[in-house]
Amino acid sequence: MKLDILAFGAHPDDVELSASGTILKHIAQGKSVGIVDLTQGEMGSRGTIETRYEEAKNAAEILGVSYRHNLKMEDGFLSNTKENLLKIVEQIRLLKPEVVLANAIDDRHPDHAKGSKLVSEACFLAGLVKVETTYNGIKQEAYRTKSVYHYIQDRYIIPDFVVDVTEFHATKMQSVLAYKTQFFNPEQEGPQTPISGQDFLDFLSSRMAEFGRPIGVKYAEGFTVERLLGVEDILTLR
Repeated sequence: MKLDILAFGAHPDDVELSASGTILKHIAQGKSVGIVDLTQGEMGSRGTIETRYEEAKNAAEILGVSYRHNLKMEDGFLSNTKENLLKIVEQIRLLKPEVVLANAIDDRHPDHAKGSKLVSEACFLAGLVKVETTYNGIKQEAYRTKSVYHYIQDRYIIPDFVVDVTEFHATKMQSVLAYKTQFFNPEQEGPQTPISGQDFLDFLSSRMAEFGRPIGVKYAEGFTVERLLGVEDILTLR
């Protein structure tokens, strides 16, 4: 399988919260997209590993992604180790994405910035011939993705570019609410958390509205880049 876009998240739901509108838009354009979760979200105050897997599966079906996999790294203690880097390298070489999406470069949850750095470094290592990995017993070839973009999460970061996701806002919110143990659900028991109230869902839409306003659209998602972007036609920029 070769994907156009591979989105990594430190936890199941990271991608849905911050980049699922962009994913939906590109799938609608005929692009192939996959998601890799680094951890199982086992340290979350609500839900269990089992419910997180069920919710991630339901969210993936709503989004229509071609692939979803969990690398089972340690939630809350995500670390930059050779073992973890090579797990990500294996996925990149297996799926050969043109573009990789990764966590925010800085955020409230420490795992987000750690995941961001892990994925960025793994994308570099995946292109080195002397970094050896195997998948199902078969030696993998080196592969370098074209671009790595970091989505913006809880903390405000000035985006380098934004993607109009107005048409996909409702479906994005459906994918978020697939995580019924994590986000606003009056029937769900458990402690209140910073993301479990209606106010957090309002924040998500407000953030997208904030990113959309400068380009004259209702909703957008923001990303930061690791290198300068090249533009073919300046007349198509908003």
